[in-house]
Amino acid sequence: QVQLVESGGGLVQPGGSLRLSCAASAFTLDDYTIGWFRQAPGKEREVVSCISSSDGSTYYADSVKGRFTISRDNSKNTVYLQMNSLKSEDTAIYYCATDRENDYCSDRVPTPNDYWGQGTQVTVSS
Repeated sequence: QVQLVESGGGLVQPGGSLRLSCAASAFTLDDYTIGWFRQAPGKEREVVSCISSSDGSTYYADSVKGRFTISRDNSKNTVYLQMNSLKSEDTAIYYCATDRENDYCSDRVPTPNDYWGQGTQVTVSS
C-alpha cells in the first residue's frame, strides 16, 4: 500500500538542529511533487517546504528560508528536511505529503485525499 512515514522529530533547544525523513513505500517518490507541512497548536496547517516533480525546484516558506533545506535521495526513496537554527515558533507536528495535482510547488497545502504521512512532533524549547 502507498505509505509515507516521517521520522526524526523530537525535542531540541532553540538554535539546535533536526533532520526529518520521509520514506515512501509502494511508489516512486521522485515522480511526485512532495513537501513538508506543519501544524502548530491552534493554527492552520501550512507549507514549510516543497520539491517539485517537474524539475526538482524547491519552495520554502519565508519563515524558514535560510534555515531549512529540503532534499531527496532517490536511491532510498526518501525526502529529508534539514532544520537548522530552530526557533520556538517552529514547534509543530510536521507532515510530509504528495501533491499529485501539481508538477510545481506552491504555498497551497495538498488535499486530505493526497498521500500523507502520520506526522512527527518537533518541539523547540529551552
